[in-house]
Amino acid sequence: MKLLHHAPLRTILRDILKKRGVCAESRAFVVESLVQTSLRGVDSHGIALFPHYCRAAQSGRINPAPRFSYERTGASTAIFDADHAFGQHAGAEAMLLAVESAKASGVGAVAVTRSSHFGAAAFYGFMAADQDCLGLSFTNAGSQVLAFNSVKPFFGTNPVCLVAPMLNEGPFCLDMATSAVSVNKLRNHKRNGKPLMPGQAYDEKGCLTENPQAARYVAPLGGYKGFALSMMVELLCGLLTGGPVGAEIIQTHERLECKRNLSQFFTAVDIARFQPPPFFKARLQKLADSVRALPPAKETEPVLVPGDPEKKCFEQRIAEGIPVDDGLYAELAELDPRFKSVLV
Repeated sequence: MKLLHHAPLRTILRDILKKRGVCAESRAFVVESLVQTSLRGVDSHGIALFPHYCRAAQSGRINPAPRFSYERTGASTAIFDADHAFGQHAGAEAMLLAVESAKASGVGAVAVTRSSHFGAAAFYGFMAADQDCLGLSFTNAGSQVLAFNSVKPFFGTNPVCLVAPMLNEGPFCLDMATSAVSVNKLRNHKRNGKPLMPGQAYDEKGCLTENPQAARYVAPLGGYKGFALSMMVELLCGLLTGGPVGAEIIQTHERLECKRNLSQFFTAVDIARFQPPPFFKARLQKLADSVRALPPAKETEPVLVPGDPEKKCFEQRIAEGIPVDDGLYAELAELDPRFKSVLV
């Protein structure tokens, strides 16, 4: 493993995208999303995606200089056309629009069509929390999750995310796939050869496997419950936008010359319309601290609330650097020799 310093890393990643014709706004949102996510320890959706994003930009899948448009369909709703941009750029603009609507009407909801992979859903929730809003974000994805009680996939990993501001620390953050493991995490296992946890993945024949090289599909989280949540996300994304759904969606790493036409859904809720924000933040802080104070089943494993591991990892990686395996480092170094300068 090698460690990369986050500050110069941002500069190099932006420069690489600039050389590929990616506009300044897209560069900024993509790089900030990837670096922030890696700092939080969510390596499946961090800088490990950068080489793929470069290929997607060069192949024609991604529009490097999009022209966004949106239609306000109500006082607090809109449909946003991403023009096949990087999902991070489109998602950020859509969440900002949702926050604007929330400040005016209490709640803002924006459905995004003709988008692409948007990275970590939490990135957009944090944007809402910074404005004293609850932030919710969802996306559909390629069909790689085995349907419950079937040997074939239908829906994607379709994540659900809610972020809320707290009083004395970073926001509460629930960001999870509706599958037992994300597809990008599976790809990381394929690259580094580490075995999967039991019950996370299936092979081509629909049999459980812990061998990442044999894994073809991932399992729904909690059986039929995760499958149902995934279908719920598809209602919010593919159906509300009129976009492709389930098995109609092109896979992330296949047919890079083709647009993916992903759909996303963003909601912001203005906390002040329900409770004074300082009061809400204090109560959420007390709620989280009360949960953490519960007696642990194992003394070495404290009781945590969603987002706690990422907060701890963020502090550690800010100080020590972002770890990358040798395979990923080699991919990055091929893109720009300056990566040697960001080694800690």
